[in-house]
Amino acid sequence: MVTYDPAASSGSSNGTSSSSANKPSADIDGLLAGAGYKVRSSELRQVAQRLERLENVMVNSPAEISLLASDTVHYNPSDLASWVDSLLSEFNQPVPVPTNLPDFPDLMAGPGPGPPPNQTVVNNYLADNIIPSQLPEQNIPAQQPQLMVVTAMEEDSGIRLVHMLLTCAESVQRGELALAGSLIEDMKSLLTHVNTGCGIGKVAGYFIDALSRRIVGVGGAVCGSAYENEFLYHHFYEACPYLKFAHFTANQAILEAFDGHDCVHVVDFNLMHGLQWPALIQALALRPGGPPLLRLTGIGPPSPDGRDSLREIGLRLAELARSVNIRFAFRGVAASRLEDVKPWMLQVSPKEALAVNSIMQLHKLLGSDPSRNSPIEMVLGWIRNLNPKIMTVVEQEANHNQPEFLDRFSKALYYYSTMFDSLEACSLQPEKAVAEIYIQREICNVVCCEGAARVERHEPLAKWRTRLQGAGFRPLHLGSNAFRQASMLLTLFSAEGYCVEENEGCLTLGWHSRPLIAASAWQALPDPIINHHANNSNNIM
Repeated sequence: MVTYDPAASSGSSNGTSSSSANKPSADIDGLLAGAGYKVRSSELRQVAQRLERLENVMVNSPAEISLLASDTVHYNPSDLASWVDSLLSEFNQPVPVPTNLPDFPDLMAGPGPGPPPNQTVVNNYLADNIIPSQLPEQNIPAQQPQLMVVTAMEEDSGIRLVHMLLTCAESVQRGELALAGSLIEDMKSLLTHVNTGCGIGKVAGYFIDALSRRIVGVGGAVCGSAYENEFLYHHFYEACPYLKFAHFTANQAILEAFDGHDCVHVVDFNLMHGLQWPALIQALALRPGGPPLLRLTGIGPPSPDGRDSLREIGLRLAELARSVNIRFAFRGVAASRLEDVKPWMLQVSPKEALAVNSIMQLHKLLGSDPSRNSPIEMVLGWIRNLNPKIMTVVEQEANHNQPEFLDRFSKALYYYSTMFDSLEACSLQPEKAVAEIYIQREICNVVCCEGAARVERHEPLAKWRTRLQGAGFRPLHLGSNAFRQASMLLTLFSAEGYCVEENEGCLTLGWHSRPLIAASAWQALPDPIINHHANNSNNIM
């Protein structure tokens, strides 16, 4: 077998003669000719560029592929350059071929001639700020130094979509709804030139839909019933590791906090089928010294059909607890909003070790008016008064609670683009499709709604640290066991892009270098007045 190593070829000494330098090319030309290909090695780069253009054109015009296959007489494929050009001509995509391509660089920055009529010139938009007024199709003087990149139609359309989305969001912020509506129509037309099944095409479609709903004022229509939300939640749980990471990490912290206690009580702010608790029940059953008495209070929305769905979940969990010989008691608290729950409803006993569990719920308590007391202050106040042994908090690692719409929109576009990228690694197609609807509803709430209707008010871990410490809580370090549990969880997913990182005692799960959710644990600080009275009592005794 004959192999060709470009690195070895390019690394040859500069002192070699021109005849010896041309010998490898001549050898390769001979091998190509011997294989029946009428193409020289010096032309391979041009052929590769033609093939890349052909691939992208065929992706963007799938409907025309069948016509091409049935109605076209192809030339001899051994003549690669002519064959590719003949295919491209069928799509009416003329390809200008440069005559002075370099031997090795893929991209070349520097002065160059102006673009031919059918060639796209794109600035390095990843290195520059995305400015809505600088659309890719603007004319660039021929003498101006530019990074010259010949792009496919789909990539060009994707760049323009990002620009137009931000321009539309800026128009919405200024109240220019007519202009925003016109931009939405243009973006819908542009979507026909990109693949909406993945990548920027899919994300842009969801954000265009959310902007449309905001303009016409129907953002609240995507809320859905409690049953629909539970259905979507369950499939999001199955499709990707984010909720599993939240459950495993919180369970490990709760298990460690309950060590040595014979009567324990968990208050779950969002029961949702009770998916989190079978693992904890089984772990408590294996605890050295025997399992404790476990009480579980689950909060959830009222059933629209009159069924007591919380009780049904409790019965299933009780059956599991019975099978592993754990004493178990369940109480369901039906509430449409977390702020409607009062501490007396939870029936907490001072003899119990209490754990409060919040998985992506506290951000819904953040108010729209910072000058007024928000529900988060009230809820954190009564949680602290209950003096829990531990409070586990998992929240989206995002910043979607800014008052300025454009800031919120741009950060949401970046965050959910990464989230959808990670979903592409999901191999469970039905669950993946439903999980995308779950995320779409979040996007609609972030983009469409304002005031009390906007409940997806995600804030990053740093802000939660400040808020919780100010409310009388101190952080608990999520130990090595939690990190190990989370890392083992990721082995169940074949994708290599997920990563767990430790952040000052907290854990984050993200996609590549971008954290997407953060888990933390907290404990109520002792009241100095209570401690003072307790010390006095001990002295009297």
